[in-house]
Amino acid sequence: MSYFREAQAWWARSNDKVIYWAWFVAAAFMLWLALIPTDTYAQLITASLILTLLIVARRFNLAGAMREIFLFLAAYLSLRYFFWRTFNTLVYFDPLSFTLAIMLYLAEIYGIIIYLLGLFVNIHPLDRASPELPEDPETWPTVDIFIPTYNEDPSIIELTLYATVQLDYPKSRYTVNLCDDGGTDQKCNDAVPAKAAAAQARRKELQEMCDRIGANYCTRAKNLHAKAGNVNNAFNKTSGELVLILDVDHVPTRDILRRTVGLFLEDPKLFLVQTPHFFLNPDPIEKNLDTFKVMPNESEMFYSVIQRGLDFWNAAFFCGSAAVLRRTYLNEVGGISGETITEDAETALLLHSKGYTSAFIRRPMVAGLSPETLGGFMVQRSRWAMGMVQIFLLKNPMLLKGLNLGQRLCYLNCCFFWFFAYGRLVYMIAPLGFLIFGLKVYNATVMEFFAYAIPHMLAAMFISDFLYGKVRWSFISELYELIQAPYTMPSIIQVLLKPRAPTFIVTPKGEQLDKDFISPLGTPFYTLLFATIIGLLVGFYKYFHYPMDRSVIVITMAWCTLNLVMIFAAIGVMFERRQRRAWPRIPENLTGTLEGAGMIENIKVDEVAMGGIRVLLSLQMYRKLKLGQGVILNVQSSQTDGIPLSFGMKILKKRIVNGVPHLVVQFDYQTDAERKAAVLLIYGDSERWVRFQEVRMTKRGIMGSLGFIILQGMRHSYAHWSYATMLFIKWILQSIKNYILSWMRWFGGIFAWN
Repeated sequence: MSYFREAQAWWARSNDKVIYWAWFVAAAFMLWLALIPTDTYAQLITASLILTLLIVARRFNLAGAMREIFLFLAAYLSLRYFFWRTFNTLVYFDPLSFTLAIMLYLAEIYGIIIYLLGLFVNIHPLDRASPELPEDPETWPTVDIFIPTYNEDPSIIELTLYATVQLDYPKSRYTVNLCDDGGTDQKCNDAVPAKAAAAQARRKELQEMCDRIGANYCTRAKNLHAKAGNVNNAFNKTSGELVLILDVDHVPTRDILRRTVGLFLEDPKLFLVQTPHFFLNPDPIEKNLDTFKVMPNESEMFYSVIQRGLDFWNAAFFCGSAAVLRRTYLNEVGGISGETITEDAETALLLHSKGYTSAFIRRPMVAGLSPETLGGFMVQRSRWAMGMVQIFLLKNPMLLKGLNLGQRLCYLNCCFFWFFAYGRLVYMIAPLGFLIFGLKVYNATVMEFFAYAIPHMLAAMFISDFLYGKVRWSFISELYELIQAPYTMPSIIQVLLKPRAPTFIVTPKGEQLDKDFISPLGTPFYTLLFATIIGLLVGFYKYFHYPMDRSVIVITMAWCTLNLVMIFAAIGVMFERRQRRAWPRIPENLTGTLEGAGMIENIKVDEVAMGGIRVLLSLQMYRKLKLGQGVILNVQSSQTDGIPLSFGMKILKKRIVNGVPHLVVQFDYQTDAERKAAVLLIYGDSERWVRFQEVRMTKRGIMGSLGFIILQGMRHSYAHWSYATMLFIKWILQSIKNYILSWMRWFGGIFAWN
């Protein structure tokens, strides 16, 4: 047996070397081709032929060698552009032009590097199956579950605890630990009496909650090292072979342990099994543009494609939650690392450097909450950006010992990506430098632009659509990055100046917005809008007065027009829509019975939430039931072996939609058992999240995506300006009213004095 394993290891090492050498030879061949000097017309013909091949090939489900050839052809066009751009276009005209030209060149080089690294990462995305566990449950690994919390609402904590104590895993083989950093001794003894009292009350409430539900309450003396320190405190007090870490808003499905721990039995060197972060509610960009139900969530690209690509190179990394880790190997690095504020990726990097392996399972088995407001969203993304830049500076994967080449490039891609803010802002400013100020930022003829630049850009779009089309529509990344850029850029500069200065800031969870409002984060986009419109107006003027430059002016104006599309969409996002529901609604298709008004009837459930359930029933029963009336709902669940779950409910709403009677019924909890059953019904089945994802995984294509952004951007930016106009009119009327009242008081004072 040991001989067989040694042979397997030798073959794996040899196979790795073959892969690396094959990539090296292919890359060298591409470099040689890209450096061959030929005239511009020949380059245009070559690019046209390759683009034609890419257009045809991307319509097929390419795999193996054909997929690699497809990616290499696209990479060749980008390398060719890089060499031409570097050696033929950087010409000094004047200080301002050269400064902006270099800024643009660096932004393009950044984009090419990220693009090529992305091709490398996603060459062969890996799909892992969940292995079966042994028949004897006593041989299954013991697991400690850690749920770190700081200032989240108790209702969110309670929901996750109810789900976690009901996992489909032997009760004697796992423990649930609530790790409370909001009720530490330090917090309970705060110098401000009100803060101390709040912390003490929180600790007492969560202790009672844990006792009632069946979890362990864990806190510590001081709030050191943020989330990493909190988890490590619980880690040092427990002894399970594995640990499952869940963010407090990440509600697990019952199968999360059964589908993950088997991999640890198969691979003794495995330190991590990461699963996707799935979100039930829209992030603020999806909410404000009304795209949540029709477009893949922003996280889908990372968890459905990129993590699988990383897994192929043994570089799938820890994402802070929904992950199982092996205690033995965590002990070797002192638990969760805390030198950077992205402790998850840092921990994975250190363990990969020690030669241990990781795995990623694509199936979503937690349901979490996205930040509800743009402010919370920016807090989260700025923390991620700062943390990954910290890793780039303090634990650079290209210099860290122990990693193989594939892992180095994968981690480099993940760290370097977060510099996108620089590129997005430069792409907005550069065309304005030419149109408004006449700066020479890009020295090329029109023929050269079409021979080199256009093929590179088209190939990049084709590849993006090929790799990610079902999980990230074209131009959506550009929009998300543009919205983040003005706020992550200062954070990145801060880290570059002081790499150890950033501190961990918790992302707000469970926020409710009771009214529409215009986000205070919109100022940079108003400025960009004004500048871009001025640039286009100047461009129109120059088109008619500088006929020799018309072709360049048209190209630059097209660039500005695309920027304008993105700016309009960003301004649409800045109009924050109200979000009154405390619990997100989940589409479903369940059957059951409803008892009430002396009747029992078969019904269908088409929507579930912790706040209530929507029921479809007959018109006869609908007419007999009254608002506020109590009913009994019996629902079939896949998690109870065919035994229906029964709930006491109250009728909250009645309505007829398209001729079909609907009831919205609210849970009327009487016991903890009923609450647990409701959590089991709504959050217990991972298949529900798989279906939820698949409905939105549709491919729209490049032009379809552009059209979608144009329509949504215009629609919601119009709503933004309409709301702003209404507020302005109200302000004018209120000012007039106040002015009239002040004059009336003045006259009244004169008459009273007389």
